[in-house]
Amino acid sequence: MSGSAGIWGPSCISCAQLAVSEVNDEGGIDGAKLVPLFLDSDDENVGKLESEIAGLIEDRTIAGVVGMNVSSVRQRLNKIIGGSIPYVYTPLYEGNEHSPNVYTIGETPVDQLEPAIRQLTEDLKVKNWALIGNDYVWPRTSHSVARRRIAECGGNVVFDGYVPFGLNDADWLVERIARARPDIVLVSLVGQDAVEFNRAFGRMNLDRKMFRFSTAVDENVLLATGEENTRRLFVASAYFSALKTPGNEEFKDRSRAIHNTRPPVLNALGQSMYEGVHFYSALRATEKTNEMPGHALGRKGRPVRYRSARAGRYLSNDRKDLTIYLSRADGHEFSILGELS
Repeated sequence: MSGSAGIWGPSCISCAQLAVSEVNDEGGIDGAKLVPLFLDSDDENVGKLESEIAGLIEDRTIAGVVGMNVSSVRQRLNKIIGGSIPYVYTPLYEGNEHSPNVYTIGETPVDQLEPAIRQLTEDLKVKNWALIGNDYVWPRTSHSVARRRIAECGGNVVFDGYVPFGLNDADWLVERIARARPDIVLVSLVGQDAVEFNRAFGRMNLDRKMFRFSTAVDENVLLATGEENTRRLFVASAYFSALKTPGNEEFKDRSRAIHNTRPPVLNALGQSMYEGVHFYSALRATEKTNEMPGHALGRKGRPVRYRSARAGRYLSNDRKDLTIYLSRADGHEFSILGELS
């Protein structure tokens, strides 16, 4: 709700509200209504969140956590929760999460980066890459994957840098990248930091010389960045509000209906919270029927089915069945270019 990722807060809250409403309209979980409690998971105030979660667990006030937060927060919450209740982690992340009772339902760099780098190399004829991200586990792990794929495609990494959260002045960073003279920049900055970077990139007219690519730029970031600063920006994700699928059209209609026709922007991070609530509901239903113990979900190859706007399936933390799309920013909207494989 605050910090660099705070720009995603309204979308995440509104999508979670929609999912809670749907679960409760269908009878809740074992006849009990879901009651949401929204907590701020800003990386800079995670100490407060740890205390809140610890107290709620000790008092048996909460039965589960559905979280859209950066991975550094997830890693700290894992120690507090300790597998005592389910923790459904919803956004794209770096992969390799195997803590007990933690379920990661989002995309990983293998899902997004690897096919996108191959496709962009072929389509745009780019060779020299600059990589920039916030200084924590997701960008660093993502860039490790990216470097391997770039090398396999015959490319070079000419810049690889990391900055703390809270990038208020991005001009110096854009100037450093410009001096490296890449053909394309992989932007692994979170929320408002991506906004500041892309604004500076546009002001300096680097979009005339270089492409940009990200797996975390969403519709909110496009709006905040400004139409004049989003040229030649590509994004890979399993969800865009522009997707013309029956499931997404229904999702958008339900979102408008519950929020009086004017919901916050629909995006991948908000949709992940929608999925997360429904995944939690499916998880509890599975435990109740003893169809498969919660801790063993997906390990025998049986997918976990849950309501989603993108028709994803969960097999395990390491395996999901998701369609990844490549898109191009057109002003404040995305144009879907096609599926990645």
